[in-house]
Amino acid sequence: MIILLCLFAILGMYDGFYLHIFKYELYGHAESISEHLTHTIRAILFPIILYSCYIAKSPSWFYFGLIVLLIDIFVTVVDAYMEKDSRSFMGGLPRWEYIVHLLVNGFHFASIAVFVVIKVRMTSTGLTLVDNFDSIGNYALFQWLVVNLIPGAILMAVLHVMVAIPPTAAYWNHLRRRITCC
Repeated sequence: MIILLCLFAILGMYDGFYLHIFKYELYGHAESISEHLTHTIRAILFPIILYSCYIAKSPSWFYFGLIVLLIDIFVTVVDAYMEKDSRSFMGGLPRWEYIVHLLVNGFHFASIAVFVVIKVRMTSTGLTLVDNFDSIGNYALFQWLVVNLIPGAILMAVLHVMVAIPPTAAYWNHLRRRITCC
């Protein structure tokens, strides 16, 4: 789980921040506004998924997290559907970025699927949620990783919202243009 979540976080930051916001400025192209909206929704959902699925101890939070995850999957499908038209300003989505998207989403959903398999047990009385992960090696490291991903995930959500609003997008563009590398 740790490796999957780390790979997701690294590739997600590269794709969501560097490519989408910094390099291509998807929020600033009329064709890409809807795609940016789906990215913004997913950026908002991600810290909720991290907390409710991985950190919170209450079964209600976990089930809520699974509902949020289903919403995330739906938004991912919508995003993938509109991506071809959204990137018309740059001649379409580059193949290598398409591969990055496959890997990012694969690592994201694989990390969640592995956790759900560990967390949910089928018993004779129905589904039971496991709360004691002491027998799982490196679980404390996994918890530490998730807790430390949440602030960055919130920051990414705020940045996505910020660039979706014209006055704050203009401020971001001013700051971004001062950086001459990359």
